[in-house]
Amino acid sequence: MPSLLQGAMEDLIKVFYSYSGKEGDKYKLNKMELKNMLQEELSLKEGSYDSAEVEKVMSSLDENQDGEVDFQEFVVLVAALTMACNEFFIDFIKKQGSK
Repeated sequence: MPSLLQGAMEDLIKVFYSYSGKEGDKYKLNKMELKNMLQEELSLKEGSYDSAEVEKVMSSLDENQDGEVDFQEFVVLVAALTMACNEFFIDFIKKQGSK
């Protein structure tokens, strides 16, 4: 049975490849695939990301400037989101402790 961390890593890989390659390179996310992944996996409402916002996310992730997001670039997004969630959680716990 895999550990929690091994399961999390497996889930990251599964999520990435469940969205990549629908319209092109199976090892990368294009803009539409990235948008679909953001909406479906992060529970964002349909239309909450417009083309300009997706373009902004894409350009900030696309380190090699090939117009797509590869797995390494995807992991950077997940790490940044995880760090932000952790900071929020720590702040919440601190506020709860001060009551």
